[in-house]
Amino acid sequence: MSLSDSKIPHLELTVSLDESDLLKGAAEIIATLRPHWNLEHSTFKLFTDGITNKLVGCFNSKDVDDVVLVRVYGQNTDLLIDRKAETRNFILLQDFGFAPQLYATFDNGLVYEFVPGSVLTPATVRHVAVYPLVARVLAGMHHVDCGPHLPRTPALWDKVNNFLALVPQRFPSSHMHSRFEEGIAGGVERLRQELGVLQAELSELGSPIVFCHNDLLLANLIHRHRHPHPASVTFIDYEYAAYNYQAFDIGNHFDEFAGVTDPDFSRYPERSFQLSWLRVYLEEYKRIGQRRERGVGVKEEEEEKEAVTVTDEEVERLYVQVNKFALAAHFMWGVWAFVQAQHSTIDFNFLEYGIVRLKEYFARRDEFLALQLTR
Repeated sequence: MSLSDSKIPHLELTVSLDESDLLKGAAEIIATLRPHWNLEHSTFKLFTDGITNKLVGCFNSKDVDDVVLVRVYGQNTDLLIDRKAETRNFILLQDFGFAPQLYATFDNGLVYEFVPGSVLTPATVRHVAVYPLVARVLAGMHHVDCGPHLPRTPALWDKVNNFLALVPQRFPSSHMHSRFEEGIAGGVERLRQELGVLQAELSELGSPIVFCHNDLLLANLIHRHRHPHPASVTFIDYEYAAYNYQAFDIGNHFDEFAGVTDPDFSRYPERSFQLSWLRVYLEEYKRIGQRRERGVGVKEEEEEKEAVTVTDEEVERLYVQVNKFALAAHFMWGVWAFVQAQHSTIDFNFLEYGIVRLKEYFARRDEFLALQLTR
């Protein structure tokens, strides 16, 4: 699907990232898209969770269910993110039932439906009533077919190489550069060599190429549990969604159990939890595959879930693949953070975050690469 084929309106507006102008810009967008709102009695709230973009919640005082989100792209994030692809992903996933409604685009952002619910936390993401919801939704997303116009090739290696090319030869301050050299012995050249080793190892694992979210940190998972509706989980933010290795998407999610603001990698899920999670995922992934073979849509419901067989060997194989690709996720986001340290204006210590992610990569590297697939 091309953007020209969609019926999503585009507003010729650019919203400033300055906090006071940000709210004014959101109000201008609402005045265009929701002319029936009374702006004097509407509320505009700046959310502070994101470390890539600015997000404004727009609340209609006369209709508590009519909430609109305005997302303004962070400075220079077009270096890291293909924004046309992001909008295409949004529309595609909306059509498949995996994304909220996209209302409009504007010159430096998106306007879309608010998803009510609770952002997952390191505690709730492990809850027995929650993690199966995440596993099943991801299994469904992994069956999304982008059609013949998008090659089914993994995005991982090109993405990491693009990020590496953007890491500066020297950071803007001597303090930052000294910290980078201290944290990453050998600098960018060592990272390039390490990436070559990682790519050679992981490319031989046979992980299927599927449509991936690629950024399943906890802030991008919304748990909806309002009675009388059944509990569900919705994924948000599709900036990095693309075809990629199945095991990368899961391994990246497991990495993100650590959290972002103050990551604690002791929260990385233990083997027993992973095996339970992976079995739920494989059961749903197989079940959807069987439905597709019979011509039943990915999101169509059936009266009863048919039985599927998942063997211990299949779970173990995915376990090995996932933990190896968890290394690639640490590596990718570590390098990404170094690029953000150079360009982002958001108040977050990207340089330190990148060093922490690469430190964890090297700490687990030998252990995870030593895992062996069963034949």
